[in-house]
Amino acid sequence: MSRAARLGAFIVITLAILVAGVFIVGSKQYLFSSTYQVKAQFGNVAGLDAGADVRIGGVHSGTVHSIVLPHKTSDKVTVTMDLSKSTHEIIKQDSVVTIETEGMLGNQYMAISFGSAGSPDVRNGDLLASQQPLQMADLLRKASDILDSSQQTIQNTTLATASLDSIAAKIDHGEGTVGALVNDRQLYNNLQQTTGTMRATMVQAQAGVNDFQENMEALKHNFLLRGYFKSRGYEDSAELAKYEIERMPSGTPIREFTYSSKQLFEKQDSAILKNQKSLHVGGEFLANNQFAFAVVVVSAGKEGDAQKEMVLTEARAMVVREYLVASFGFDDSHLKTLGIGKQANINSDGDWGTVRILIYPAGTEIPRAKVSPVAVSSPAAPVRQSKALSGDEPKARE
Repeated sequence: MSRAARLGAFIVITLAILVAGVFIVGSKQYLFSSTYQVKAQFGNVAGLDAGADVRIGGVHSGTVHSIVLPHKTSDKVTVTMDLSKSTHEIIKQDSVVTIETEGMLGNQYMAISFGSAGSPDVRNGDLLASQQPLQMADLLRKASDILDSSQQTIQNTTLATASLDSIAAKIDHGEGTVGALVNDRQLYNNLQQTTGTMRATMVQAQAGVNDFQENMEALKHNFLLRGYFKSRGYEDSAELAKYEIERMPSGTPIREFTYSSKQLFEKQDSAILKNQKSLHVGGEFLANNQFAFAVVVVSAGKEGDAQKEMVLTEARAMVVREYLVASFGFDDSHLKTLGIGKQANINSDGDWGTVRILIYPAGTEIPRAKVSPVAVSSPAAPVRQSKALSGDEPKARE
């Protein structure tokens, strides 16, 4: 082959390589294929450069066309991307653009998420939503803060340990009250004796309280003081709890009648009725309707001695029950009482408490009696029916 032929072959091969390289680079940069543009805005592009890859689902699908700084400090950096037409079917208007890093310290590239099936197709020049990239400097700053906090915690723990060692040494040498108790057996024995004496004193005080309550119960039956209790509408505490239950029923009443104690009784510390007619509506309902049982629930105000107010509410419940039974001729075996004493939720000044008549339907469980009832109906007795249902019309008596 002549020298001229060899030179011509070399030139042809070189030109072929150059053209292939141009086409390869142009293909990667999408210079010779159909593309469309989308945009995204960021507060900081974190070292992203023009010409960086744009990846969709991890696949190279475009390049960064340009990065434009804002004209105002309140605006953001705008990144324009060239995307292959083939991505038009998966990029939607709800796709999100992020700036990612290859590894910890690799090159920056753009990543675009797939859009949802129901979202509109993206158009050329559309602005997509973006997510601010995580800065490595921020991670390093947070890590530094955590290390500083850990060092401070270690220092505090060291100081606390030193303080505990100092306290333990003082106790071991008998310094302070605890040290004296640990090292001086005689002082410990004296303290034990003092504790035993205080315990015995508390037992004697409790016994004194019990004796006082028994004496008060005996005084109720003394003919000299009987009038004091009788003037308040009660004198025998055993009678107060004769029909009393230990707690409120768990069911929902079919009817409730509520009265103010100030409306029904003569004095704030009295259980003597003064306005019995107010109870007639509740009494007529008991006489004319079927129910499982009813409860007269009485509460006191938030003032006064708790024990006295408890006895007073029990007495008022008993008095209201006796009046309803006497005035409205119905079977009273399922009419119970419950005195609940002081109630802190009564806010109005001068309130004496309330009286409620709660009436429960058939099937409601009756709570246990507070004490063993005297001369009540057999537990096997059927659920009562009022005389109105059996044909006898009760008449209320004033």
